[in-house]
Amino acid sequence: MQKSMKKYFALFALPTILAFAVMFLIPFILGVYLSFTEFTTVTDAKWVGLSNYIKAFSNQEYINALWFTVKFTLISVTTINLFAFIFALLLTRRKKGTNVFRTIFFMPNLIGGIVLGYIWQLIINGILLKFGVTLTSSATYGFWGLVVLMNWQLIGYMMIIYIAGIQNVPKDIVEAAKIDGATRFGILRNVTLPLVMPSITICLFLTLSNSFKLFDQNLALTAGAPSKETSMLALDIYNTFYSKTGWEGVGQAKGVVFFVLVAVIALIQLVITRRKEVEN
Repeated sequence: MQKSMKKYFALFALPTILAFAVMFLIPFILGVYLSFTEFTTVTDAKWVGLSNYIKAFSNQEYINALWFTVKFTLISVTTINLFAFIFALLLTRRKKGTNVFRTIFFMPNLIGGIVLGYIWQLIINGILLKFGVTLTSSATYGFWGLVVLMNWQLIGYMMIIYIAGIQNVPKDIVEAAKIDGATRFGILRNVTLPLVMPSITICLFLTLSNSFKLFDQNLALTAGAPSKETSMLALDIYNTFYSKTGWEGVGQAKGVVFFVLVAVIALIQLVITRRKEVEN
């Protein structure tokens, strides 16, 4: 049976490999090439070397977007994972109604980013207008509005992953720790957390990559206002590529830098957290 499967492996894998090559690999390689050219269409590309990358890093809007995204990611990743883990602990104590709360917390993740952005724009502006300001009055309001939106959307999703991890902790180890006189905090620190590290690895990776890639929520909530001070990297790349004539190559260069940045940070995080994982 295994020999037959190996014999036809290439045949079964071919459609997936072709789809991957056509939909991702070829456009990615072409995109890297175009980042070194000046172009309006793919056929009129003219090689300009590192000029687009120099322009990208000389562009103050890009530097602002990069710094804004880093700050947003640091705070969002911390708050989302902290609250998701606390809710997961509370909802694994076999209390009444836990399944209902799990469903309610997960539901925001089912709503699209654009819709969520407009909903939270109405809610936050409704509150801020009582103080005579709006989300776009200052970059600070826009920043915290995005943090609130991201937390509301992702906490339930991460909570489900943490719940799966906590439920997988062997009960006999917990009972043995209790018999040895360990406190609740001691069990959490020395038993639960080390055994839940695979869930922490997944949740950190998902929140980190989603925070860096945030686009539709940013577009709907603030659209970069005021004066593009709340533009995140993805929105800045979009605006560079589609709103500035002659800057298509610069937008492409920003996209390549964005890819490398997210890939390197995500890989470092995966390596660090996976080293802390222990087997049950």
